[in-house]
Amino acid sequence: MTGPRMHYSRVAGFMRACAVGFALQACLMAPVHASELALPGAVATPTVRLTVWGFEVYDAKLWARAGFSTAQYVRHPFALELSYLRGLKGDAIAQRSLDEIKRQGPISDSQAQSWLKAMQAVFPDVQKGDRIIGVNKPEQGAEFWVNDRLVGQVADPQFAKLFFGIWLSPQTTAPEIRQAFISRWP
Repeated sequence: MTGPRMHYSRVAGFMRACAVGFALQACLMAPVHASELALPGAVATPTVRLTVWGFEVYDAKLWARAGFSTAQYVRHPFALELSYLRGLKGDAIAQRSLDEIKRQGPISDSQAQSWLKAMQAVFPDVQKGDRIIGVNKPEQGAEFWVNDRLVGQVADPQFAKLFFGIWLSPQTTAPEIRQAFISRWP
């Protein structure tokens, strides 16, 4: 069959194929949050803001799956998301993290230096709006995502326990954040 009718069906078929192709492309290009990649099926706590001496530093969320227990956090995969509200140097973030880790439990000087170097390698300078997500990998360590891009890991379960303890252990210096997480994940 030739003529206008054949031409119309080819054009209509081409248009349907284009529509499907564009829809598929849009799905593939849609932004995917790092928590979805690293921890499928996780649900977030409400956002909690850290303010130090009147300065807003970051908003925090804890992403976890059903069955998560704050009291037994080292046994569960979870993601801690920090959305920065101001610019900070990566070296300062790493040093402050090390200072807070030391409050969680004793570590040797060599361990402290090793962990500091590892954190300096994964924590970039951040600007307002940047996100760092740390993912607890039980019995393996922690991996880190910056603005939804995997940037590195620290393959040491003791590091992960003490690092995430900054927000989740009873020794935290941010009890309001811990309390908000506990209210969602007892």
